[in-house]
Amino acid sequence: MEEVKARAVRGVVAIMGRGFFIQFVAQISQFFLLAFLSVEQMGVFWIVSAAVGFLVFFSDIGLAAALIQKKERPTKEDLRTTFTVQQVLIISLLVILYLLTPQLRNLYNLSSEGVILLYALGFSLFLSSLKSIPSVLLERKLEFSKFIIPDLLESLVYSLVVVFLAWKGFGIMSFAYAVVARGIVGVVTIYLLEPWRPGFAFSRSSLGGLFKFGVPYQINQLIAVVKDRGVTLALGAVVGTSGVGYLGTAERASQISLRQFLDPITKVTFPAFARMQGHRDELANSVTRSLMVITFFVFPSAVGIWLTAPLIIKVIPNYAKWEPSLVPLGFMTVNVLFAAVTTQLTNMLSAIGKIKTVSKLIAMWAILTILLVPGLGHLYGINGAALGYALVSSTSVIAIAIAKTYVNFSLSQSVLKTGVATLVMGAVVAVSRLFAPPTLPALVVVITMGAISYLATSYALLGNALILDARKFAKNFFNR
Repeated sequence: MEEVKARAVRGVVAIMGRGFFIQFVAQISQFFLLAFLSVEQMGVFWIVSAAVGFLVFFSDIGLAAALIQKKERPTKEDLRTTFTVQQVLIISLLVILYLLTPQLRNLYNLSSEGVILLYALGFSLFLSSLKSIPSVLLERKLEFSKFIIPDLLESLVYSLVVVFLAWKGFGIMSFAYAVVARGIVGVVTIYLLEPWRPGFAFSRSSLGGLFKFGVPYQINQLIAVVKDRGVTLALGAVVGTSGVGYLGTAERASQISLRQFLDPITKVTFPAFARMQGHRDELANSVTRSLMVITFFVFPSAVGIWLTAPLIIKVIPNYAKWEPSLVPLGFMTVNVLFAAVTTQLTNMLSAIGKIKTVSKLIAMWAILTILLVPGLGHLYGINGAALGYALVSSTSVIAIAIAKTYVNFSLSQSVLKTGVATLVMGAVVAVSRLFAPPTLPALVVVITMGAISYLATSYALLGNALILDARKFAKNFFNR
């Protein structure tokens, strides 16, 4: 148990370090793309990505997650059976994507470049499937220092290619070339790090054992895909390509903190929580600490981005075209604040085998999203659609209450204190922004004042817990 916890902390440090690098590179590239590309071109990218993302659900049927969650070490037969099923599914999906292309092209008025992007993303899905088994093997060993290397290289290659080509005027084709380059680099790198030899096999007993967890898990993924990707496709018909461009950009900006801080922690804690299933006291303490770390970073980052966005748009003239995204950004921020808590809790419930409970929660959110987001989008445009996301996220209090019946984690020691510190920071930023001229130095001053107020309030509320976690992370960073 001590080794699991130690590796989990090292994993969080490693993946969070990866996240900093990836997000830094991604935001630099996004900074240029928002200036080089039009609202319509960004909208096409979000729509096509959603269409391919919808197919991702069918590419695995939960087998990779089942291999990670499995208590016993997966056998060679388990791995090869999973690989075989994945490849059959991927090839079938690519054929379906090809057959559906005329319908997608007519529905969203895709140009020939949009169709090429669709095919490029489909090919990248195939490349991603080749990485699945080596990734599972690294995750089961909690060797996240190796796991992060392909992601780092992929991010760097993708960002360099897409920005350079967008600068050269390639438009949507910039994304097509970039996703293919990213996929090839990722496959080559992960097989160098984890040289698993691909092979084909089919075992009914292996498949049956994996299906017990994998099928319910994948049903959850299907519901989530319908909720997220499916609604994005529906919004393309409701608010148009430009509307999706504004909403997609607002969502991307609001979720920077989630991708930076939440994703690495949930990636590590899923296998760690699975190994703590029989130690509920340890599990409760780990859930509390992980929630505190997540909200400590996500809450101020999300609120800070929302409050400084109007000033950023004034500082950068080429960003004026994104001003309609400001109101949706506020509603998306509400969504992020709830997601910072509930994503980790559903992650925990899945890890301890309460997959049916998670299914019911995700089904509830999916139904509400399908009803509210396109409906409000039809009535009130992009602001109505964003409001729909915020209303759906407010029902997360139900998930929190349910999770607490299984594991007695502490909200007061995790979420409440970081929430209060974020409110103080938000007040400081909101007031200082009113007196700030639209210049870069003034923006830096506003951000600095917010950061100082947040850290001071956090230390007053969290005290030694904040210092101890900082020391633990620093120790694992330098000794990993």
